[in-house]
Amino acid sequence: MIDVDALIDPEVAEALKALPRLGEFTFEQLPAIRSQRTAQLAAMQLSDNVERRDHLVPGLSGAPDVPVRVHRPKGSSGMLPAVYWMHGGGYMLGSHQMEDLRFDRWCQEMNCVGIAVEYRLSPETPYPGPLDDCYAGLLWAYQNASELGIDRNCLGIGGASAGGGLAAGLALRARDLGEVPVAFQLLIYPMIDDRRVNESSTWEVPIWPPSANRLGWSAYLGKLFDGDVPEYAAATRAKNLRGLPPALITVGSLDGFLDEDIAYAQRLLHAGVPTELHVYPGGPHGFDGMAPGTALARRARAATDEWLARMLRQPVPA
Repeated sequence: MIDVDALIDPEVAEALKALPRLGEFTFEQLPAIRSQRTAQLAAMQLSDNVERRDHLVPGLSGAPDVPVRVHRPKGSSGMLPAVYWMHGGGYMLGSHQMEDLRFDRWCQEMNCVGIAVEYRLSPETPYPGPLDDCYAGLLWAYQNASELGIDRNCLGIGGASAGGGLAAGLALRARDLGEVPVAFQLLIYPMIDDRRVNESSTWEVPIWPPSANRLGWSAYLGKLFDGDVPEYAAATRAKNLRGLPPALITVGSLDGFLDEDIAYAQRLLHAGVPTELHVYPGGPHGFDGMAPGTALARRARAATDEWLARMLRQPVPA
């Protein structure tokens, strides 16, 4: 077992001391945790330079309508490249409001449209419900590209943590159905292997330790948990990765998802998918969001921005 305290980036470790820890918790505690996070989101300060519009789009096969928030730089015209995003939260927590700050920055810096989907959370809605919601929103964005001012030839997807897992599954599903050509997939420390059998998945890391990971997967998979899990639910189970869009995978060296993310990047490369992998020494799960002012977080942000600007065919932000 590695010595987490000795290996964690000192600046990140110091920043984490001031934050409440999401340690072991149960399904019964989810409503309180969700309420607390909603209150935190309400306190965010956003600029007036981005227009935000909420839509309700048709769900798949009689499922409920799916809330989607579209972000666009004010004063922009023409068809812009777009990023379709899924929030994190272990499949159990979070909201598309989490991405308001992300798109407040990206829309301005990269002159793009940001689309954030509010998928149903688990365990109330297990797989395939959340992924169905994500696909419904993506299909709507593609079919309504003209009205939304989106260049349908440059529509990429992405997500962080569980959102990265949904994005990876969505890329597989979109490839197989052939209805939406996905330009790229941006996977930030994606949660993609339900089996939890590699070395890093056993580490008692400071953020999202094994107990939380088990709870998240059991919530998302429901009756499928520890059984025959479909590849769209856990992308590492996919046998064929050929034909997927170009990918960026980023992860910290002290993330429980380290091994599964490295292995997935390697398999994408072996399948002929243009792929970049960035591993940040001393970074625990979520370090870039929880310790955004640290040098490590700034490095990660800059590298991600540079890759995304290339995918969007935009100038790299200064």
